[in-house]
Amino acid sequence: MKKAVIEVSGTQHIVAEGDTIIVNLLETDKKSVKFTPLMVADGKNTVVGTPEVSGVEVTAEVVDADSQGDKVMAIRYKSKKRVHKVRGHRQRLTTLKISSIK
Repeated sequence: MKKAVIEVSGTQHIVAEGDTIIVNLLETDKKSVKFTPLMVADGKNTVVGTPEVSGVEVTAEVVDADSQGDKVMAIRYKSKKRVHKVRGHRQRLTTLKISSIK
C-alpha cells in the first residue's frame, strides 16, 4: 500500500489511496486537486524529497468544497469586576478524497 506525505495549507498529512481528509479551506472551483508529495513510501522503498519528490503526483477529489468545523468559544471573565466577553469562531473546511498516488 502506497502512502505519501502532502502539504496542504501549511499542514502536512499522511495519506493513502481512498483516504478522506479534512483540510483548511481551499480556494478552488475544480473537482480535483493535485499535490506534489514531500515523501512517498510503499512496502519496500521510501523516497524523501528535497523539498518535494519529483515525478510523483497525488490526486484528490473535492467531496465538500466549503463546510464549517465545530464552534470554538473564547471566554474572558473576571469575577466581581463586570468583565464578561464571549467570542466564537467556526473554521471553514474542505473535505478531500485521495483518488491516486502516481
